[in-house]
This record gives sequence, C-alpha cells and structure tokens, in this order.
Amino acid sequence: MGKRILAQRKGQGHLWARSPSHRHIGKVKYRPFKEDEMRTKFTIIDFVHSPGRGTPVAKILYEDGTKDLYLPPEGVYVGQEFVKTRKDIDKKKTIKAKQAMINVGNIVPLKDIPLGTLIFNIESYPGDGGKFARASGVAAIVKEHKNNKVLVQFRSKKRRWFNGNCLCTIGVVAGGGRTDKPFLKAGAKYYSLRSKAQKWPVVRGVTMNACSHPFGGGAKQSPHKPTTINRNAPPGRKVGQIAARRTGHKN
Repeated sequence: MGKRILAQRKGQGHLWARSPSHRHIGKVKYRPFKEDEMRTKFTIIDFVHSPGRGTPVAKILYEDGTKDLYLPPEGVYVGQEFVKTRKDIDKKKTIKAKQAMINVGNIVPLKDIPLGTLIFNIESYPGDGGKFARASGVAAIVKEHKNNKVLVQFRSKKRRWFNGNCLCTIGVVAGGGRTDKPFLKAGAKYYSLRSKAQKWPVVRGVTMNACSHPFGGGAKQSPHKPTTINRNAPPGRKVGQIAARRTGHKN
C-alpha cells in the first residue's frame, strides 16, 4: 500500500510545514501617504533581526510620532534621519538641493531619480509598499526615463518598465555578503530553512521506495519514466519538471 508523498503532506499545513509566523517581526512596506502629505521625515531608532529574512530590519519613528518598519540600506546607523517624498523635485531648486534628495536611504519616486542610481525595494505599482530588489546585498539600476515610465535593470540583467510614481529607496540593501559565511553545521542549515517553511535535507525521489515517490523503486536509481509532467496532474504524481517548455541540453 502506498502513502502520500512529501509534497502532498506539506499541503496539509501541519506544524512542521508552516513558517513560525509568531516569530516574524512584521511586514516591511512603505507607509501610505496621508491625504495632503507630500513629504515626511523619519529616524531610525533600532535594528532588529527578523527570522526568515536575510537582511536586518530597522524600526523607524516618523515625525508625526508613529512607528513603522523599514528595509535599511548599507551604511546607515541608529539616529540617522531620512526623507520620504512623493512630490516632484522642483526644477528651480539648486543642484545641491536636488542631490540631497538622492542621498542613500531616502524614499523617492522613480521619476525623480537620475540615470545610473542604485535603488532597491521598488514598488510594482504605486502604493503597494515595495516588491522588487529586497534581498540582502541587492540593488537595481535606473536605466531610462520615457514619459512617465522608468526602465530598471535588476542584478539578473533582466529589465522592467515601472510607473514613474512608484516609490523606491536609494542605495543597496543591507546584509550583503551574508551567503559567503558557511553554515558549518547541519543543524544551523536546518533551522535557517525552518524559518522559511522549507524542509531540509532534501531526499531525491529516485532513492525512495516505489510506494513513496513516482520515481522510486527499481534495481537502479533512475526515474524509469519521463520526468516532465502535466500541469494538471494529480498531486501524488505531480513531481519532476512540471509543465516544462523544453528539456535536454541546449545546443
């Protein structure tokens, strides 16, 4: 008699398959602007560790007294003050005033950022709080302005057009070089992925028994069948290269 494979058991939502949300600090998003608010200042009051997140999280205090969470760039410190604005940079301002708005850590609309500037935590559409370039040590580059659209290039060399009113933060996400340090112990790796709701270590399907995985069983470790599978396959069979467009080596 067979049994449900790991992918099916994870879908049941048991405790071992869940992320420990009670340890999470909270959602790190841009606070929506108030009705008549065009510009506000905030100060970093503390740095905290957020389990399951590669970068540290900063606690900030707005000038109106409210507290929030902030994805900090490299090189900032407790007590440092930053600006968050949605107002166009006035063309009549001096060059120094314009450069002051593009300081590291400020939150500025994409349309006001010069070409070649490093940015992170970019909104997908105005008001969603930030979706792109949020991992530790990551940054994107502003490549082109066209009408009210801005072309941004990510670290993967992929490019994407954004609405010019989307907010982003100037600089590079803190925590760069995090992956350079080895885990040293299997337990450290286990608990690190546990906070992300990922099961580790990963066992290959071909090493399992036939009752435990569609690729299991047999005299040798081979799938014994094509590894591509239909997108609409039932859960117990949906393993391998799901809905693959192509397979094999590229010529």
